[in-house]
Amino acid sequence: MSAPPEDAPASLTPGSATPEGTAAYRDRFAEATAEGHYRLYQDLWVSTIGIGTYLGEEDEPTDDLYRRAVAQCLDLGCNVIDTAANYRCRRSERSVGEGLRDALNRGKTRREEVVVTTKGGFIPFDGAQPKDRDEFIGYIVNTFLKPGIMQKEDIVAGCHCMTPGYLQHQLDASRANLGLERLDVYYVHNPETQLQEVDRQEFLSRVCAAFETLEKNVGDGKIRYYGTATWSGYRLKPEEREYLSLADLVGAAKDVAGEDHHFRAIQLPLNLAMPEAIALANQPVDGEMTSLVNAAGHFGISLMASASIFQGQVARNLPDFVSEAFPGLKTDAQRAIQFVRSTPGMTVALVGMRQTAHVDENMAISAIPPAPIEDYERVFKPAEG
Repeated sequence: MSAPPEDAPASLTPGSATPEGTAAYRDRFAEATAEGHYRLYQDLWVSTIGIGTYLGEEDEPTDDLYRRAVAQCLDLGCNVIDTAANYRCRRSERSVGEGLRDALNRGKTRREEVVVTTKGGFIPFDGAQPKDRDEFIGYIVNTFLKPGIMQKEDIVAGCHCMTPGYLQHQLDASRANLGLERLDVYYVHNPETQLQEVDRQEFLSRVCAAFETLEKNVGDGKIRYYGTATWSGYRLKPEEREYLSLADLVGAAKDVAGEDHHFRAIQLPLNLAMPEAIALANQPVDGEMTSLVNAAGHFGISLMASASIFQGQVARNLPDFVSEAFPGLKTDAQRAIQFVRSTPGMTVALVGMRQTAHVDENMAISAIPPAPIEDYERVFKPAEG
């Protein structure tokens, strides 16, 4: 479990997603997909459905499932792949890299057509969870503390770190795991975790330090954009401890890099059971409170939704009014995804997919346009009544 070198090996696949490449991918699937299936994510064309890689056992059979699912998604018009260093103890990043290389080697896609996003912040294990506390402590000490990648006091909640040295190490490790020279989006993973132990002023100081590191990596050609991938931070009320203000984070990015900063991406949960991103007015913009989705649009930040089917919890037994709002779909999983991809201001609905049957089922939605606003709003009418 040795730490990867600071500089990734020369064998990494060069390049990144480009406006021209993603437009070519969109055009290649124009006849197989409905109008509206591809949208602009900053200057890149992305599919409204992306593959997530969070769930699953830390074993070779699951690795193989993800390798196959990634390649299959790319064959069916999905050009967004999301992962993280801590997903399945780095195994998801490695599986994504292998699946992408398979597609590239088969000539099914090109690097410049695919948007790959990953995350760093949580302390990941390597291949498997430690068997006991002694192995856990030994791993942290030998992998991170002794090499000076982090200090003991940098660790928050026993699992999280976002210091510059640690983020740099994790970013380069992710590039090596994925086999990619340049990452399209690199997220600071659940930065709100820091607020469990530090006050808001110290938190923002740490955010500035992290953003400065990520801006340097943009300049070095290692990432295209950066952002924050969160679970609770953007879905809380301002008075709650782990609440995140998008205005504050944009302000931090501007303090670091001015108006030309590259903090341009947010990932957060949105699904039929967790609508806070659109329903909760918790973000200050020009002296008024508005939803996270509206605030992101105001600040020029692109959004991806995680947990689109909430690990299957909103993929079955949906009420009839949801089916009526989204006609032409065969399953509740498809309807749940349609809700997310039809949300105004949301670019991509990420869905965990490792079974080929699920890939086929979910990607079948690409042949149907996102729902018009009048159908989308019908989902909320029962609650209003």
